[in-house]
Parts: sequence; structure tokens; C-alpha cells
Amino acid sequence: MRMRTTTAIASVAALTLLTGCGAADMTKQASPYANAQGARTVTLSVQSWVGAQANVAVAQYLLEHELGYRVDTVQVDEVPAWDALSQGRVDAILEDWGHPEQEQRYVEDKKTIAPGGDLGVTGHIGWFVPTYFAKKHPDVTDWKNLDKYAELMRTAESGDKGQLMDGSPSYVTNDKALVNNLDLDYKVVFAGSEAAQITQITQFAKEKKPFLTYWYTPQWLFEKVPMTEVKLPPYKEGCDADPAKVDCAYPVTPLQKYLNAGFAEDGGQAAEFLRNFEWTTEDQNEVSLMIAEQKMRPEEAAKKWVDSHKSVWKKWLPSTTRR
Repeated sequence: MRMRTTTAIASVAALTLLTGCGAADMTKQASPYANAQGARTVTLSVQSWVGAQANVAVAQYLLEHELGYRVDTVQVDEVPAWDALSQGRVDAILEDWGHPEQEQRYVEDKKTIAPGGDLGVTGHIGWFVPTYFAKKHPDVTDWKNLDKYAELMRTAESGDKGQLMDGSPSYVTNDKALVNNLDLDYKVVFAGSEAAQITQITQFAKEKKPFLTYWYTPQWLFEKVPMTEVKLPPYKEGCDADPAKVDCAYPVTPLQKYLNAGFAEDGGQAAEFLRNFEWTTEDQNEVSLMIAEQKMRPEEAAKKWVDSHKSVWKKWLPSTTRR
């Protein structure tokens, strides 16, 4: 589905605002104002990658400064976020990488969640190697040749197998099934979070070491550490239907927004604004870079982007408020 420093330390400092090792405790973090009738407050779910933080930062800034709302944010992992949204503990998820089971349960069956439209960003998960390694060993970009380089990819965590580095265990990943079903001499090792994964990738790159990693686009890190995708067996509709039998690449996913159904109906200008919120990969990466690399606070990055992109965000405002 899913998951943007000049140094590893900078990456961690910027991203620890959001990232964590475990699932959020919604009983402690849910806003008491979420889904409240007539409240001028909106509660947004923030997933633990910086692109999601960029979405929320800009939406929050505009909701507060243009529409006069108070905005609360709650950090919560991908699947629990759907539960929280259904229960009205949060009002909106601004970046979903595709959860068919949750969509069926909450959108189609229970009708407690309503689609909020396209985010405007297309996501893709894949396996990547550093471009400096792919240039020396171009055949590594075909999955059939990965075992040839497994020994070079070994780490203390992977033992006698090559390491396939994943991020947070909460992210959508088929990697363990892929390694098993493609009979690869690799072990999936979780870094724990996007921040930890970025730290490891930047350290490997600094030392020019080979690595194989689960990664995704859009993501600002490609500008600092160029990576080349490994071609997995092509994705075909339904090839990932059984999680235990997945043996194909990840799909290309137009990222979606979702609203609590009650909020979608009664959320007024805020709900209309969030449905209208749609920007590009370039827009998202611009804000993500400011947060992760330039170490700007999210609200500062949002303000800077808003100040220079008025023609973009004006279209998101409810028609009655445009001026």
C-alpha cells in the first residue's frame, strides 16, 4: 500500500516528531472533539511517514488560518487508523495506500467511512538497491539474480542470509511471503520506523555499501540517495489476494483520502475542504524536504509552502470562502 536529511542524525531529529515503534493507543490520543456536532474542530490521523506529515501540516495550516478551525492530530498506525476513523475518534485520513479489507468492512458494509477522493499523489512500493551498486552490477535489478548478491547483503541481523530491510512492521508489506514464494536467500529485517530505515539507508550510502530495501515513491530520500528498483514478477489483478501466496510486484496505487461518514455529512466547510485537498508528488516532496532535511517545524514548512502556492490551495477552499 503505503511510505522523506543531510545526515542520519538530522533525519531522526526531524522525524521523531511522528515516528514510534508501536501502535498508537487511541484511548489516550483521540480528540474529545472528533466528530462532535457543531464543533469547529477537526481531528486528523497522521501516519508515521513524513509524506503523511506533510499532507496534514498543510491541511491543518489552511483549516486554521483560512477557515478558522482548531485542528487536533493523532498519530496512529495504518490499520488502527481505519478503526479510529470508523468510531469517530478521528475525522479524516489524508493518505491511504489501499486497504481492501477495511474498505469492504467500513465503506461498503458498515458505511461508517466515506471516500474522500484522490490525494493527487500516486504511490508505489517496491524493492530498491542503491544506484551506485546497480551501475556496477546491472543484473541485480532482476529479482532472479538477487541470490547472486545475497552474501554481499548480509548483516548481523540477517545472519547467513541477505538482508531485505523493511521499515515499520505496521506498514503494508508482502515481503516475507515474496521471499518465501520466490525462494530467495534473504531475510526480512524491520528497521522499526521510516526514520530508522532512513538512518540505515543513509549510513549504507555514506559507506557505499550494497543494500536491498523495501521502499516507496513518492519519497524525498531519492533526491539524496538515488536508488534503482528491482523488477519483481509483474503485478496482475488478484495476484496479491492471498497474503500467504503473493509472488508478484506491488501495484501502483493512487493514494486516497477517507472521512468518517458522519463528518463527511455534517462536517461543513472542513469536510468540503478536505475533499477538495489534492496536490502533486512534487508539492508533497517540497514540504517533506523542508520538514525532514531542513528541520523546519511542520507548521513552518506548511506556511512556507502556502505562501508560495496560493493558486493551488485556493481551489481547495469552499466556494463560499474564496476571495
